[in-house]
Amino acid sequence: MFHSRLRSFSRLMLSLTLAAGLVFVAASAWAQDKRQNAPGEFDFYVLSLSWSPSFCEEAAERGGRSQIQCGGRPYAFVVHGLWPQYENGFPEYCQRPAPRLNRSIVSSMLDLMPAPGLIFNEWDKHGTCAGLTDRNYFETVRKARAAIKIPAEYLDLSQAKTVAPAEVEEAFIKANPGLSNAAISVTCNRTRLSEVRVCLSKDLQFRACEENDRRACRRDQVTMPPIRGG
Repeated sequence: MFHSRLRSFSRLMLSLTLAAGLVFVAASAWAQDKRQNAPGEFDFYVLSLSWSPSFCEEAAERGGRSQIQCGGRPYAFVVHGLWPQYENGFPEYCQRPAPRLNRSIVSSMLDLMPAPGLIFNEWDKHGTCAGLTDRNYFETVRKARAAIKIPAEYLDLSQAKTVAPAEVEEAFIKANPGLSNAAISVTCNRTRLSEVRVCLSKDLQFRACEENDRRACRRDQVTMPPIRGG
């Protein structure tokens, strides 16, 4: 009798486990946007601005080879990318293989994105999802960057600065009329500020984006290393 009940209990638990797995798979499929990876089919952009001194210190700690942007030039915030987004999730690698990127475009973008490898990667992973030609996509990147004013206190940071993520957000909001807390977030690693991310509509107007905020830095304070060179 005991063994019979044990077998029945085991079959019940197996059935419940399988059912839970099916529910999880179904939920995951439902959560994935139906337009997944269709070029041009997205809801808004995220402009990601990387604090270059943090990137360079992390690269040095990893012992990787020297990055172009980590030489003597005084880079502050640089463009990491302009990323098409869904309200939930995001597309990526929307054309495989990606259309070949013209090297003249790469050269023209080095003032904003000071690493050819970054430019190629951003085109392959994110640019192909925008539904634009390579030239039009990077023109949009430039327009998006021009729409954001960097707060004066971060333009020439000669000494390391300890900041609260909310403080950085407020500085950007103050410098950019129309920008709100709902449209900006700050990311970090264990100790350093990594990026400022701003959500923009397809016509490059500030817009709210709740999911972007879920990936924001939760630390009370982080460090902004000083600008290199200069």
